[in-house]
Amino acid sequence: MTETPTQHVLEIRDLHVTVETEHGTKEILRGVNMTIRSGETHAIMGPNGSGKSTLAYAIAGHPKYTVASGSITLDGEDILEMAVDERARAGLFLAMQYPVEIPGVTVTNFLRSAKTAIDGEAPKLRTWVKDVNAAMTALRMDPGFAQRGVNEGFSGGEKKRHEILQLELLRPKIAVLDETDSGLDVDALKVVAEGVNRARENTDLGVLLITHYTRILRYIKPDFVHVFVDGVIAEEGGPELADRLEAEGYDRYLTLA
Repeated sequence: MTETPTQHVLEIRDLHVTVETEHGTKEILRGVNMTIRSGETHAIMGPNGSGKSTLAYAIAGHPKYTVASGSITLDGEDILEMAVDERARAGLFLAMQYPVEIPGVTVTNFLRSAKTAIDGEAPKLRTWVKDVNAAMTALRMDPGFAQRGVNEGFSGGEKKRHEILQLELLRPKIAVLDETDSGLDVDALKVVAEGVNRARENTDLGVLLITHYTRILRYIKPDFVHVFVDGVIAEEGGPELADRLEAEGYDRYLTLA
């Protein structure tokens, strides 16, 4: 008898998020509602400055962003009460638009430490090395990168592949991918998308994919599309909505706004 995968749910309810600017407190998100379940892929699209990345950082717990009201829960647990590392251990993953460098920490050590922190025990070394090598090969990453400092001297495309390498190895419940396609050429985009699709197939991962353009959606098929405009969801639909945005752009929403 086949075991049914556990269903995980990320729920965002009436979320208002502010940020401090030189002109005072500015509200970026103005009441966002969304539910992401295991096995679902949600694409968030919208013009620059519409609040897409703010949502990603609010979910991850970036200190720059303040949740003024509303809630974010994962499987009924309030993640807003959790520290950043606790959110990761609970099963949340953020692939950043601009991954940071961590000099002096090798990719191998970083990945194994992260896996140990999330699972509560260190992976068996022989199996782990095999898994890392297989994942790097699938992402067409030079094996030599394993001994380099995290993202140190990496190109933009190499940094994005490393983010997806983490995604495949850490096996989170819900992944937030913040403009993972930015700065990638067509070949790198395909490789990164294949990695996301593998993670979805292997773990029933729920994906929140934030993007400005539709090109990545040719390779990662969304189940739901949400259009952000001025901190709110202006329209929701299926994959056909992304096709319409490709043809029409965001002008109609900006006119309404």
